[in-house]
Amino acid sequence: MTVHGLAEMTLGVPNVDATRQFYREFGLAESDNGMFATADGGDQLRIVETPYRQLVEFALAADDADDIARIRSAAAAHDIVVIDHDDGSISMREPIVGISAKVTVRPRIVQAEPYNWKAMNSPGNAARSGTRAPAIFDQGPARPRKLGHVLYTTTDFDASIRFLTDVLGFKVSDTSAGMIAFLRCSPDHHNVGLINAPVPFFHHSSWQVNDVDEIGQGAQSLLAVDPTRDIWGLGRHFLGSNLFWYFRDPAGNFAEYYADLDQIPEDAEWDAQDWAPDKALYAWGPPVPKNFVHPSDVEEIAAALQGVS
Repeated sequence: MTVHGLAEMTLGVPNVDATRQFYREFGLAESDNGMFATADGGDQLRIVETPYRQLVEFALAADDADDIARIRSAAAAHDIVVIDHDDGSISMREPIVGISAKVTVRPRIVQAEPYNWKAMNSPGNAARSGTRAPAIFDQGPARPRKLGHVLYTTTDFDASIRFLTDVLGFKVSDTSAGMIAFLRCSPDHHNVGLINAPVPFFHHSSWQVNDVDEIGQGAQSLLAVDPTRDIWGLGRHFLGSNLFWYFRDPAGNFAEYYADLDQIPEDAEWDAQDWAPDKALYAWGPPVPKNFVHPSDVEEIAAALQGVS
């Protein structure tokens, strides 16, 4: 692949201070430069003021300038304007929804096994014997390890997929009935998700934690402050196989804790399939809330977009 992962994202919201407070409580660490950092990925979230909530930009990590040059050539072949930046990075507009896609040289994220890894007992396998589970003593918020993916809607599903694959070098991991697509630029099952919809809007960001216990720990910490943040979880997705729990930030964006995502090494054989709609969202969990599929502010975003055009 020309890029090796999702580096960072810029989230635009009308209520910056309240949204920043949410991501502090979500478990991200505030950096001196105003960005929010994960334990392994460093600075990965920037929050800026915009008239309505939106994904302003996502940035992809490349190994070197040669990778950036390859993406520049692919963009030129598709008549996409490339903007150069002083640090050697480039950016371009996603042609359908206008999100900025940036490519920057950035080291690969190296993830060590957590020091307090929680071995789980199972029938016939006493992986943890003679001691209580460490998870019962954990307190406080989750501590996300990295930004896993962003998901947004598009009004031209096929064209957005082509931009990600033909220009940025993504690979398709799985799709479902022309409604949803998951694409990867790293060994993770997906780094960008797309939903086919009549209104383009940002749906959610997803943040990796160690395991199901940390998902629960993070959820408990967030909901103790405000129970109305709860959107959907705990469950397990079918596409990507990951455990999940979603929460709403004060601007209306969803933020997901995830763990146990499918991994696809670059040289692995992977059968990307188009799945029936009943597999699109989850293998098990609570019923899908209506406002997860159709957030309550979609009409407001549509009206704002009409005003811009």
